[in-house]
Amino acid sequence: MTRKQINGWVYGASVLLAVWGSACAQAEPQKGGNNMTVSTGNEVSLEYTLTLENKEVIDTNVGGQPLTYTQGSQQIIPGLEEAIEGMTQGESKQVTVTPQRGYGEVNPKALQEIPKDQIPTEAQKVGMQLQGKDASGRIVRPRVAEVKKDTVVLDFNHPLAGKTLFFDVKVLEIKAKSAAHN
Repeated sequence: MTRKQINGWVYGASVLLAVWGSACAQAEPQKGGNNMTVSTGNEVSLEYTLTLENKEVIDTNVGGQPLTYTQGSQQIIPGLEEAIEGMTQGESKQVTVTPQRGYGEVNPKALQEIPKDQIPTEAQKVGMQLQGKDASGRIVRPRVAEVKKDTVVLDFNHPLAGKTLFFDVKVLEIKAKSAAHN
């Protein structure tokens, strides 16, 4: 091989490598990486596990359907929505949400005593979840908090009210505002 042939081969190989490297760099974002961040109006898909202080797992969707919501539309609790703001696709994070930024503090006014005869006998057990409608027709799901001699105390607080929540979250996908509605 002559020097001219070697130089031509080296030049050809370097051009080929440069073209191949450029094609790979352009193809990279299409393989799932995207440099979008979670921001208001974007559709976001999450994987999460929710635990309490005692490490009890309350809910998880890992291995199941992702939670998909629109950032900034108050479809998820405020503390989680705020913590996810600015995350990127594929990013994971541990988030602690206080009661004030989660389901609120326990409201003592959300406890109501109801005569026993208005509650089915089989539902008169502490912890039972009931379902009914309030005066405006909204569905309510109180829990039996206490059973007394003649009454049952119903708790209309959210079951996670007053609790600090611990989330392990991973952003699976972010769709831009315009793409989210297609």
